[in-house]
Formats: sequence, C-alpha cells, structure tokens
Amino acid sequence: MISIPALPAEFLERVRLQQLDDLSQPVKRVRAQGGEPCRDVLRRAEPGEELILVSFSPFTVAGPYKEYGPVFLLAQPSDEEIRRDALPTGGYLREQFVIRAYSSKEEIVDAAMVSTELAEAKIRAFFDSPDVAFLHVRFPTYGCFACRIDRS
Repeated sequence: MISIPALPAEFLERVRLQQLDDLSQPVKRVRAQGGEPCRDVLRRAEPGEELILVSFSPFTVAGPYKEYGPVFLLAQPSDEEIRRDALPTGGYLREQFVIRAYSSKEEIVDAAMVSTELAEAKIRAFFDSPDVAFLHVRFPTYGCFACRIDRS
C-alpha cells in the first residue's frame, strides 16, 4: 500500500494568499489551456481554469539533491475528492514516468523510467529496500515533480 501526501498546507496558503512561492518569487497567474498537471489535486487542468505557476521544492533538507521546479496549482482551493492511496494515473501521469527512490537523508538511492503497467511492481521493489524512505514521481520530458509516495 502507498500513501501520496498532499502538498504542505503552509506552502499552499502562502502561494494563494501571499502570492509568494518557495523562492519568495511572485506567483504567475495563468488560464489553463487544458492538460496542465495540477499538483494540488493530482489531475490535469480543464481549459479555462485559473491556475498559478510557482516554484516548489519537495525537499526539506539542504544539500545537493534539494531542487526547486515549476508546478501548476489551482488558483483557489478545491474540495474535490483526491485519492491518496493509489497512483494518480488516468491522465495525470500518462503512459510513462520516472520514479526516484530517496533515503531518509533525502539523497537519491535509485531511479527508473516506468510504464503505468509496471509502476506498482517497481514501487514495491523500491520499498523492499531498507535504504528507501520515500519516492518521487516525475514527468519524463520536463523532469518536473508530480508527487511523492510514502509507504502507508
């Protein structure tokens, strides 16, 4: 079993209310063309939805692996139901994506490009290692952060 944690509430509040991202830069407001990956709701945006584009770091520890990258979020909080016990396939991740395995010190242990069909087996294999604390899923072409996966 897996668990996909929500983005930090403090981060979401800051970008929506103070309009500052993880690098203290102003957020960029955009209208969705349709298909933008919204990290807060783990789905693709519908055409015309109001989005914000911000820099985000999924890491908490300083070091060589701490990185910042762009993420799309809904401009307003949503109360839609979000499954956090299964991979957000069905359009969000598409047919291939990258899974990176990290240690408890937030250092990379391993990584693999997977298809949706092989993803669950690879997740199990990564979590079979005692060196792996959590996983990141990344979009393959741009390398952007899609979600974090923890053991449930």
